[in-house]
Amino acid sequence: MQGMSFKSLQKHKALLPLYFCVGLGCGGAIFYTLRLAFRNPDVQWSRASGEISNEEFRTKQYKESTRYRTRAIRFKMASHWEDFYSQHLPPSDFEDNRTLLKEFCERHNKAGERIALITSGGTTVPLEHNTVRFVDNFSAGTRGAASAEYFLDHGYVVIFMFRLKSLEPFTRHFNGQKFMDMLELNDRGPNTTITVKPDSVDILAPILARYQAAQEGGRILYINFTTVQDYFWLLRAACECLGPCGPKAVLYLAAAVSDFYIPSNEMPTHKIQSDGGPPIINLQLVPKLLAPLVNLWVPQAYVVSFKLETDENLLVAKARDALKKYKHKLVIANLLQTRRHRVVFVTIDSSFEIVLTREQMLSGIEIEDVIVSNVVLHHTDFIQHDQY
Repeated sequence: MQGMSFKSLQKHKALLPLYFCVGLGCGGAIFYTLRLAFRNPDVQWSRASGEISNEEFRTKQYKESTRYRTRAIRFKMASHWEDFYSQHLPPSDFEDNRTLLKEFCERHNKAGERIALITSGGTTVPLEHNTVRFVDNFSAGTRGAASAEYFLDHGYVVIFMFRLKSLEPFTRHFNGQKFMDMLELNDRGPNTTITVKPDSVDILAPILARYQAAQEGGRILYINFTTVQDYFWLLRAACECLGPCGPKAVLYLAAAVSDFYIPSNEMPTHKIQSDGGPPIINLQLVPKLLAPLVNLWVPQAYVVSFKLETDENLLVAKARDALKKYKHKLVIANLLQTRRHRVVFVTIDSSFEIVLTREQMLSGIEIEDVIVSNVVLHHTDFIQHDQY
């Protein structure tokens, strides 16, 4: 056949480039296949040696060009949180809550008041659409609920965004049977009354007075969430309403937000049945909202985040890494074991500890009182610098 032998190619020289390209392509394909076969860490030709093929690469380090990678990462990060919103519906009462948030922020911003958005409690990760089972964390909302009271004491108005059934300001003092033990039933037939025991009046009266002052003055707004999806939608709505408040707004992000979740399209509709054996659940990383929050939603606000660790050696370093990455103002870091009486305030260029003594704790002083006092000082300084 013409063109299939070297002698005939001498008469059809126009075919030479074609043969060259085909030969080069075949050679490249063979080389790449052989390279994958012998150099890919996922390929192992012999099991006799007992070695794992990719062990050779465990300690190897790789360098890559960062010129265009930064833009790619930012785009990927942005699309990640945007994808989260596009894939998950808002809570059923979302529009009602957004209306309440908008009215609250507009009213108090017009009055020139400082507004604190406090998030509190833990988020859940549903395992089914008709949720029977979910992944949770241990947070009871103690820090957020206590802090809300102290922000009110400092003259702030408060949006308290909390996990449903977690601790709330004021009522947190009377958990469980404690409140019932303060009451006395006076059974007089149709004229039965309930009174506060005399020895409990001094405890209940000041808390009740603070609660009524906050309620009657419309100085606190309660917004509740349950799932991590609820939290995301409500936090963004709150930030959009707080945007016009500028530096008068402080975001005190004390909620324990889930790090992992199951995408809506991978979640079963009904209860997972146990007769099918143990389920295999694939969790994905929850996108970090601090980046869009600080850079897009409330760029002028004073943003405070919290960092909980179990290793003292990582505490300040991890907090400062977060500040460098997200560009917010303050991280309050604490260890799981000592969070009730010790925290570390970390800014981009300094850090200091707040520690309660045993005597202070026995006298009833809460560390949230000292934390909020220091946050207020930092926020005041931030506002003053913003004016110049």
